This record gives sequence, C-alpha cells and structure tokens, in this order.
Amino acid sequence: MSTFDEKLKLFAVDLYKINAIKFGEYKTKVGLITPVYCDLRVIVSYPQLLNTLAELIIEYIKKMQTFDIVCGVPYTALPIATVVSVKNSIPMVMRRKEAKDYGTKKLIEGQFKEGDNCLIVEDVVTSGSSILETVKDLKNSGIKCSDAIVLLNREQGGEKLLSENGIKMHALLSLTQLMQFLKEANCVNESVVEKVKIYLQNTQVDPNVLIKNNRLKLSFLERLNFAKNPVTRRLLQVMCDKKTTLCVAADVTSTTDLLNLAEQTGPHICLFKTHIDIVEDFHPNFLKHLKEIAERHNFIIFEDRKFADIGNTVQLQYSKSMYQISSWANLVTAHSVMGKGILEGIQQSEGLKDRGVFLLAEASCAGSLTDQSYVDATLKLAKQYPDLITGIVCQNPLLLEEPGVIQLTPGVHLESVGDRLAQQYNSPETVVLEKGADVAVVGRAITKSADPAAEAVKYKEVLWAAYEKRIASQ
Repeated sequence: MSTFDEKLKLFAVDLYKINAIKFGEYKTKVGLITPVYCDLRVIVSYPQLLNTLAELIIEYIKKMQTFDIVCGVPYTALPIATVVSVKNSIPMVMRRKEAKDYGTKKLIEGQFKEGDNCLIVEDVVTSGSSILETVKDLKNSGIKCSDAIVLLNREQGGEKLLSENGIKMHALLSLTQLMQFLKEANCVNESVVEKVKIYLQNTQVDPNVLIKNNRLKLSFLERLNFAKNPVTRRLLQVMCDKKTTLCVAADVTSTTDLLNLAEQTGPHICLFKTHIDIVEDFHPNFLKHLKEIAERHNFIIFEDRKFADIGNTVQLQYSKSMYQISSWANLVTAHSVMGKGILEGIQQSEGLKDRGVFLLAEASCAGSLTDQSYVDATLKLAKQYPDLITGIVCQNPLLLEEPGVIQLTPGVHLESVGDRLAQQYNSPETVVLEKGADVAVVGRAITKSADPAAEAVKYKEVLWAAYEKRIASQ
C-alpha cells in the first residue's frame, strides 16, 4: 500500500469515527435507497480532518494539469474548495444555486477571466448531476471546465455521465475501496461489505433516465406523460399548441375592463389570472362571457384566491361564496400554512370536475416570510396530492425532479424594476433560464399598456424563445 493510500485509509476511518459514513437505509439525491451514506457536511466541525482532505486533494492534483481557479459544488464542497484554495494559493470562485434578487445578481461570485480553466471540487458523486449543474453555470460565464476531483465515487454511473458531457472525474476513493479500508480497520464486518457490493451490482443510475426525467431538460410535450393532474395536462397542451408560457394577471376592477383584457390577450396566453374580489361591479352573469372567451381563445381561467384557512372554511369560500369560484375557475392558488386541510377542502368541493391548485412556496415581494423550511414543507405537502396539484408558485427552480409539476413565477417585467409596495421584477429571460419558470406571470406591463394585445405578443415571444433556449442548451 502506497503512502497516499495509507493516508486515505486513515482518513476513511476518521470519517467513520465522526459518523460521516453511515450504514442503514438512506435516500440519495436521485431517489435511490442506499445501505451506506457519506455525509460530509459534518466535516466543517472537524478542522483537522478538513485540512487533511484538502492536503489529499492537493497531493492528487499535482499530477494533473494546472488550473486557474477552483470551484466547489454548492454547498457541502464549498468549505473543501476553500481550504484547497488557501493551502494551494489558487483563486476560488463560488457558484450560487440561485441568483440574488439584489446587488449584482450574479450566479458566479469572485474574480475570473473569460477562458479561465476551473477545477470542480465535489464531495460525493452518485449521478454526477450536481457537477453538471455547476459546470453549466460556469461555462455560461465563460469559464472552461474539463476536470472534477471528488472524495468518493459511489460507482453508480456518475463517472460515465460526466465523461459523456466532457468532464473527467478524479476520485480519491471509490465506494468499493472505502468499504475495504473500513473492513481492514474492523469498522465493518464482511456481511456489511457484501451487502454494499450486491447493492452496487443491482442499483445503477441510468444517465439517460436521469436526463429524461429532469423538468428543465424536457419539452412541455414530453412532460405531458408525467402530469397526473388533468388541468396540468390540459395546460401543457395549450402551451404547446399556442407556443406560449404567458399568464396575464388581470388585476382590474371592472367587469368591462376584465372582459376586454381577456378578449385582447386571449390569443396569446395560456392562463388568465383573476382576483375576482377586487372587481367592483361583480355579477355572476358576467362569468359566462369570461368562460366563452376562454373557450374561444383556448386559455385556462385561474383565480388567484390564495386560500389560507381551515378546510371547512376554504370549502365554503371556494364553492359557496357569492363568487362560486369552483364553478368557473379550473385553477386556484393556496397557501400551505394551514396544512392538508386546505387541499382536502378544495378537493371535496362541488363544482368543476377538473380542477388544480398552485401551492404558494415563494413570493415575488421583498421581505416575504417564506423561509427555506416553509418552502420545503410546501413541496412535501404538494407531493401528497399529485392528482390535485398543478404546480408551485416560486422564484427558484425547486422542482427539478418533478417534470409533471409546473413552476409558476410571478413578478416578470421586461424592465427589471419594482414598485413602491415592495414588488420585485425579473426579466423574462431571467425567470425562465435562471429561475426555472415554466409559466411567467405578467401584470401591469400588459394591463397598463396602451395596446395590451401587442404587449402580450411581445412577452409571449420573448418567453417562448427563452424556453426553447433552455431545452436546447441542456
């Protein structure tokens, strides 16, 4: 055993001692259940081990080409890349998972030049998808990427996928080697080693399936097969047929203005979003005219009610109020704050047979209180109601593994400005290419325009071009 291998073995045993190597049943990012899990997030609490890992990486890369910069895959590999950068005196850049809504709004932070050669640093590779996401953003910023160094190769297809995408993976350890080291150190017995061996033989990630099932890499037509909610399927079909991802926010206060807006923008939209309770001259009779326009121009009516009460109250608000929303709006919005009762109330209401819900995870206004724990809980709730949930209202690509669910992103404007009431805007290209929007909501840019139809055409074309660019570039 070489000196380098001896260092690796000692390091592997130390990882086991700090519980960074776990045995049991764990779910990986790509959804596989594994009997062994490497959780390197804990290493930040052990500076000596972090230092040792950096030294191992530096020793390994001496035999590789030189690099101008390093970049750690967010977020576990960031501290690893930082120590490598400091100890090896090589500049580092950071990739954000999402751009900031303020300041420079950059995805890649740090100093670099176009054409710089970057070494990617990662902790564990199963499918390689996280590395590819990082490489994509780096390349979009003009940075070259051809090599990635990782601590652990789980030997489940990641190396192949990376190679097919032009990235050579250099692993300090394979999972097989790790198990052998732990066995030799009496950390695990032969039965555990054999269990992991059988697992690797029977559980490989298919790169083609991994790519195929990624929401951002699929066309809307392909995603029809994944949609479980009937309104979602209809919406995706409308988007394909009309080549539009535009939802117009009809925040007007008279029935005449609302119907005129529907007539003018109808040929160019997939969704017509109302706030029916701000219409000052509301009368149920006007709804038949709205439905007739929607049918003629092939768009879906979407009431942005944002239900947020106990199930029984929501059921009454949805189907028994003066607005009788369940009789005319196939889509509504709801907060997840009150839990599954809201969805149960909507699901059990009388009215349209085909109905769908957009759950609100993130808002476009500054100062929103929807933190990450709320977002995670919202996504978890959505997965419990696949036949009812059409999508998620959010500002970031939260549903990469859910091609049958639609991301709706509000706050879109060709001019990225705000208003005096904390509304924040992003450009159409930004919401589609960076924030992962499938459907973009445009309000005042269209409703306040002298020619709403022409403005709708402008937004429709820019948004569709961004969508085509997104699926073509993957």
